[in-house]
Amino acid sequence: MATGTSDFLPRLIRHKPARKYTLEEYLRKEGNSTYKHEFINGEILKMPNARYNHNLIAMNVAVEMTNTIEESDKNYLVLGSDQKIYLPVLDESVYADTLAVCEKPLFWDDDDLLLINPILVVEVLSKSTQRYDRTSKFDKYKTLESFKEYVMIRQNECYAEVWYRERPGLWHETNVTDIDSKLPLQSLGVEISMKRIYKNVSFAV
Repeated sequence: MATGTSDFLPRLIRHKPARKYTLEEYLRKEGNSTYKHEFINGEILKMPNARYNHNLIAMNVAVEMTNTIEESDKNYLVLGSDQKIYLPVLDESVYADTLAVCEKPLFWDDDDLLLINPILVVEVLSKSTQRYDRTSKFDKYKTLESFKEYVMIRQNECYAEVWYRERPGLWHETNVTDIDSKLPLQSLGVEISMKRIYKNVSFAV
């Protein structure tokens, strides 16, 4: 039986381009979703599930930051992982594991959903997100005028990496690996205990 020439041609797989959404569409869909999504380049991207160590460290950091700030009588507020951060320059919305604002939170919208003035952001690193957190996400946060300090914490070993903005375009890196040490948060003018950050984490001393 004769075979048409087209039978020997490679099949072209046409990928349907990802749909682009507006910020308003994203907020409506996110409000009805049981999962968290980030809004990146017009796309709605589901966030990966976080494991036990990740969740515990994020909570420990938030509690330790809050307690230390209260003891120092400084005027900062700490927020957890459900707070959306909006990046006006990029028209994107992301979530952090923990963040702090100075004195009063400012929002892009009228519903207090899209925070625009974090001074400090904390991300707990995982295998699936650490490359993104270290590069693209850090660059996104840098577009915020208020943003002065970025903390990345490993969940499977005692290791914290802090980037502090000394002046526009100049960031100073500090690494802390000793469980008995303090983690300096220069933007808040406080230090928090590494031992408390890793409290009840399985590998911690």
